[in-house]
This record gives sequence, C-alpha cells and structure tokens, in this order.
Amino acid sequence: MEKELKWTQVIKPQSAWIDLRLGEVWSYRDLLMLFVRRDFVAVYKQTILGPLWFIIQPLLTTTMFIIVFDKVAGIPTDGAPPALFYLSGLVVWNYFSSCLNKTAITFSANSGIFGKVYFPRLIVPLSYMVSGLISFVIQLAMLMLLIGYFYIFFEIDFNLNIYILSIPLCLILVAALALGFGIIISSLTAKYRDLVHLISFGIQLLMYATPVIYPLSFFTGKYKDFILINPLTSIMELFRYSLLGVGDFSIFSIAYSTIFICITLLFGVIIFNRVEKSFMDVI
Repeated sequence: MEKELKWTQVIKPQSAWIDLRLGEVWSYRDLLMLFVRRDFVAVYKQTILGPLWFIIQPLLTTTMFIIVFDKVAGIPTDGAPPALFYLSGLVVWNYFSSCLNKTAITFSANSGIFGKVYFPRLIVPLSYMVSGLISFVIQLAMLMLLIGYFYIFFEIDFNLNIYILSIPLCLILVAALALGFGIIISSLTAKYRDLVHLISFGIQLLMYATPVIYPLSFFTGKYKDFILINPLTSIMELFRYSLLGVGDFSIFSIAYSTIFICITLLFGVIIFNRVEKSFMDVI
C-alpha cells in the first residue's frame, strides 16, 4: 500500500481583510535577509566610496542647511548647535524618505519576481525597512560622535535624560508610517502609473511640512497647528529632545501620532492584501 503524501505547504489566496500571515513571513526570513543584502549591494556596487556615502551625504546636506537656513535665513535651532540640530533631523528624515520611496514602487519594481515565484509579498517592503536600518544606525552613530565632540571641546550640556530610551520607539513609529504610506501608494501605482512621478515631489513637500530644518517653536497659532497635523512632527521633536534636550512635544501629540500611524498601517495592509491577489493582471 502506497504511503499517503502530505503537502508541506499549501498556497492559498488572501481571503481575510486583515491577513498579515506573520508566521509565513517568519518562515521566509532567509529570503528577507537575501533581499536586504541585495538592496545594500545594489546601491553601492561599482562606487568608489561605497558605504561611506552613508556619512558623506548627510554631512554635505547638513553643511548646506547651515549655510542657507542658519547663516542666510537666520532660522533658530532652539539653542542647539546648528550642525547637531540639522543632522538629528536628517537622520530620521533620511530613513523615512528612503523607506517610503522604495516601498512605494514595490509592485511595479518587483513585478518580474512576483510573476515567477511565490513568497509572501510583504517580504519585499519589510526588507526595505530592515536595509534602511543599516544607514540609520551608521548615521546615528555619527551623530552621537558629533554630540560627544561638542560636549568635550565646546562644553555644551545636552541634558541627557530618560527620554533617550524613546529612540527605539521613534524608529518603530517612523518605520511603521513609511511602511503604511508606502504600501498604500504601491497598491495605487500598480494600476495608476502616473502616481510614480508624484512620489518624489510629494516627499520633498512633506519634508518642509516636517520640522527638519526648523524647530516646532518657530511657529505659533494656526501655522503651528498645521505642522502638528503631520504625525512625523512630534516624533521628530521627541527624537531631538532625547539627544539634544531641545524640542516641543507632549504625550498627547505622541499618542496622536501613534494612533494615526496604526490606522495608516492597518489601512495599508487591507489595500495591500486586496491588490496582491490581482495585481499581475493589471501590472
């Protein structure tokens, strides 16, 4: 009598509105790390300086911000050294914008792979989140070294406090927001390709609506209320306060950002699951 064969894996279409299949994602963790390695190598392959661009790019941008917004425009930095103020904003913003840019074209950029082999599609945007951590950690280490330099040679007291433990929270919220927005946009660009051309422009506009080059205290009244609508605002201010001791945030604003991000991520997962089943017929 022949032994009955048992399937080791059964592939089923997404049926539930919210179906993350995290267990399945975990079983493909080796593929996740392979994508992370691919993203890292692809960016700096055949470059002379390689990963040094992780450091050079934010330093050059910080220098430009100092010249334009500090020296010329005279925008205050809440008493923090301009170099540290701008660099602290760029560390968070670079991670967010990089993850959002890559995640927003998940379907269109990986249609060739998606059409040939099965794996949890959520692996791809998650790999962008993980690969972005490499540059974030390097730039954060550079920022910490620069803070130490100012502390030793300029005797500037940064009033380090318990809020420094909130850095992982800031990172998680930023990653979740980028993932939520990214998979929403990627689901839309699978059908409407024109949106791809608006992504970079929209992200640039969003930077000016986020306190990257100015403190929240720079605004008052209705303008401040408008900036506070941006969920990144309180996260950016909390991150700066945890490292530099400057920033304007409240528990209410952090709670608002957290709720906004959770709803965005939930909405993004729902759309992602709906589009995933039929996007190959559209792409």
